[in-house]
Amino acid sequence: MRRAYFKFSWIAAALLAPQMLIIFVFFYWPSAQALYWAFTLEQPWGGGNTWVGFDNFRKVLSDPYYWGSVRVSVIYALATTVLAMTIALTLAIFVDRQLAGYKAYRVAIIWPYAVAAPAVGLAFQFVFNPGAGIFSYINTIAPGWWDLSKYPWQAVTAIVVAGAWKQVAYSFVFFLAALQSIPRSLTEAAAMDGARPLRRMIDLQLPLLTPTFFFLLVINITDSFTDSFGIVDTLTGGGPFRATDLMVYKIYTD
Repeated sequence: MRRAYFKFSWIAAALLAPQMLIIFVFFYWPSAQALYWAFTLEQPWGGGNTWVGFDNFRKVLSDPYYWGSVRVSVIYALATTVLAMTIALTLAIFVDRQLAGYKAYRVAIIWPYAVAAPAVGLAFQFVFNPGAGIFSYINTIAPGWWDLSKYPWQAVTAIVVAGAWKQVAYSFVFFLAALQSIPRSLTEAAAMDGARPLRRMIDLQLPLLTPTFFFLLVINITDSFTDSFGIVDTLTGGGPFRATDLMVYKIYTD
């Protein structure tokens, strides 16, 4: 590929200027403002900012609720990511085999990704309602056993399941694309050598899926930290006893 050389440097500067301006306005300037505001205390009713140095950081780091929020956020991110990727990979393997009606399955699995997080929270609020559905029958057998408003571990489980349900679709698309990019000749050769499906998956397909695993791991963990507000707000409201007060939700409540 031949390189293009400009006789006058101002041409290159003119071409770079719009992109650099966009980066400065939408990235560097907001980042600089956020860094400055971190060392100030905002006065109410538009009274300006007062410089307080590291007082904000000391207050946050000495807050026990902050560390509780960090802990539950990490648990939520890891549990949601592992659950979503496991389900997505399993579904992708079955769809990749082109079972009867696999196109319909593909569409049905993908569409939840388009559902907004608050809508997901509302939907699972009905699913986990102790007075309706399967959990009402469980409470009939064991009265009071299931209640998101009383038991922290149940509330955490509920938001993890809801978050994983939303993430499955995104991971499924990439796992399916990665599986379909593996040459059929490799799997057919392994089958001819006597390798069973599980052995082919472990020794052949999973190693080739490693880049996809790392990509989805980063994306899903990031999404768990940033796109969980709607689920928590509509499903548990951060309770009970701050058990589901994720960092993104604590910013809102504070």
